[in-house]
Amino acid sequence: MKLVIVSGRSGSGKSVALRVLEDLGYYCVDNLPLPLIGTLLAQLKGSNDLVAISVDVRNIAEQGKVLQDQLALLEHDTEIISFFLNSNDKVLLKRYSETRRLHPLSKNHISLQEAIKLEGRLLEPTAKIVDHYIDTSALNIYELSDQVRQILLGSVDKELVINFESFGFKHGMPTEADFMFDVRFLPNPHWEIELRPMTGLDEPVQEFLGRQPLVNKFIWQIENLFETWMPHLERNNRSYLTIAIGCTGGQHRSVYIADQLAKRFRQGSKHTVNARHRELSISELTAK
Repeated sequence: MKLVIVSGRSGSGKSVALRVLEDLGYYCVDNLPLPLIGTLLAQLKGSNDLVAISVDVRNIAEQGKVLQDQLALLEHDTEIISFFLNSNDKVLLKRYSETRRLHPLSKNHISLQEAIKLEGRLLEPTAKIVDHYIDTSALNIYELSDQVRQILLGSVDKELVINFESFGFKHGMPTEADFMFDVRFLPNPHWEIELRPMTGLDEPVQEFLGRQPLVNKFIWQIENLFETWMPHLERNNRSYLTIAIGCTGGQHRSVYIADQLAKRFRQGSKHTVNARHRELSISELTAK
């Protein structure tokens, strides 16, 4: 089992780090009471071997060396990686002022500035025992996400799930699409009597559309568009990308083009690429 502990000062980016871990397949728990770490891992053993726990000053300050003692008990059968995120007082004060959130120590009826300073003092022992200390004062959420991935994976590259989805405009547009393309201007197999009952997954329809210069040019241009901009989309802290292709009924043109694009992107891709055909009630899922 692999356990990642994320601790640090409030406002330094713990929630961002936890979202990155969730995207990487970790079972994430925010602010778990420290004595329950062993119980949680025992419950998850065999069902999820990647676990991430975020702990904050409300746990650490009150329980002293409990975190260190808990980790010592787990070392023999658990790979443990720990992070401590920190920012300087001025940056934390600015972040809290902008978001108007309540600091965890504000319940002690002290000012925000005093709460930030007190938290820093209380967490000093924890900062000294972690594996990775990250100062987020000058980092945005994307740069922090990259640093967490770099430490865990040895690379900042993020695996996207890319969904090519065909649909028919007459049945409504998909609301989950990130990009949407209308192919109703392309040659339509519907007007070929023998092709009308078939779909874009049937060989005769594929041969018909494969002979159309406009169809081939459109596929090439969409492929070129996403090959050009995919690295930037990867760095945009997203996990899923849905590209919708729509024709009139969602049976021929959109199905063929979504299927062809998925096949091209699977070749040599580090991502998981899916082809889904909404109107056909067919889902073709192929791993990278």
